[in-house]
Amino acid sequence: MVFDAPVTGGPIGGSLPEGLYVRDPEFYRKTATPVAADGTVPFFRYLVLEKGKVEVGILGCGMCHTRVMQDGSLLKGAQGNFPFDRAFAYNYRKGGDYPDSARKLERLLYATPWIRPDPQAGLEKMSIEDIASLHDPIPPGVLARHRSNPLYPVQVPDLIGVKDRLYLDRTGLQQNRSIVDIMRYAALNQGGDDLASYDGFIPAAFPEFKKLPDPDHVNQRYSDPQLYALALYIYSLEPPPNPNKFDALAARGKQVFERERCGRCHTPPLYTNNFLTPVDGFTPSPVAANLYDISLASVHTDPGLALNTRRGTGYYKVPSLKGVWYRSMFGHSGWCATLEDWFDPRRLRDDYVPTGFKPLRTRTYAVKGHKFGLDLSEDDRAALIAFLKTL
Repeated sequence: MVFDAPVTGGPIGGSLPEGLYVRDPEFYRKTATPVAADGTVPFFRYLVLEKGKVEVGILGCGMCHTRVMQDGSLLKGAQGNFPFDRAFAYNYRKGGDYPDSARKLERLLYATPWIRPDPQAGLEKMSIEDIASLHDPIPPGVLARHRSNPLYPVQVPDLIGVKDRLYLDRTGLQQNRSIVDIMRYAALNQGGDDLASYDGFIPAAFPEFKKLPDPDHVNQRYSDPQLYALALYIYSLEPPPNPNKFDALAARGKQVFERERCGRCHTPPLYTNNFLTPVDGFTPSPVAANLYDISLASVHTDPGLALNTRRGTGYYKVPSLKGVWYRSMFGHSGWCATLEDWFDPRRLRDDYVPTGFKPLRTRTYAVKGHKFGLDLSEDDRAALIAFLKTL
């Protein structure tokens, strides 16, 4: 119940935060919001807080972590495929000319004023169209969530199996030592981290957030019993039946996996060693090596998310390969829509056109780093992918 419960809402129609266009056919055409087999949109809930008043409820956990599968069935807890940023852009454009409010929201979500050059440089002069355009290139399965940035969005995580992951977030922002850490993470990501001070910069430093506890219960976090129930549910999530059978091609792919020593980082049976890898441009401190599980080697992927956002730690965690068959948008910013694209050696070239996210106003973009598997023969690559899809 907590997983699916909306944390806020608004009237049907209108613009964020006043409402969503859930009954507007144009909304579905422009955003390509997936619809379940029964015709419902599983990312929203109708919300009735007072008699005779129906609102649209949004921002429950399930809004990010519900996936509409190809057959229209739902997979709870998986990498969601609601097109958040397309919806953001749509609402910005339909909501009228209110650039000051939009700039305030963008600053709340993404500002990092201590970084030079400032990733939000020029925001104060941007029009609504300019701001909406920042979100247009970000596909479903990838999200410019708070503390990231539209320039450095993040692949939506799969929560199935998260009980076995030692670090949370692509950047390993928080440890996952017990169910208490999942509870803490949920409370922080419900808005508590917007009250943190980054050397004096507090993202939510506007008057209503200085009135805690909120007498109207609008800005209060989940209760401890709710957080505990939510964490128990997340820890209980199981993967769906895998339609990809372990056949002769997959068996050959397992041999390729072992021959190429992929298991050094993606160690069975979890298919991750649960380590952090430093990004280019960051050197871990000697103290960190005694506190965390850190690999000495970088895989040389784009360091922007780890260095230029409020989720930055200087690291990326080694992801698990379990369940890749039902996921999409690979790489920590989701540049490659499929495994086949991720293992395509052409992605290293400057003339490559990403099948997932590519930065604003770029026609081509080289998806560099993690070169493992790119020098395989075409047959070996096909076999390796077939094996990975059985995990």
